[in-house]
Amino acid sequence: MSSDFWKVKCKKCGAEMIIFSHASRDIKCKECGTLIAQSTGGKLHLLEVDILETYD
Repeated sequence: MSSDFWKVKCKKCGAEMIIFSHASRDIKCKECGTLIAQSTGGKLHLLEVDILETYD
């Protein structure tokens, strides 16, 4: 299983941030606080976010 960093955009407010694909905790938008990704113990489950770019 490959780990990457993703540049993502919140669907609710449009804020962009970089997140780790296998983060060990849930991730909220830094601007509006919306839960954008849930930790699964492996690859994140994306919710309210679009992936703009992927970095190896």
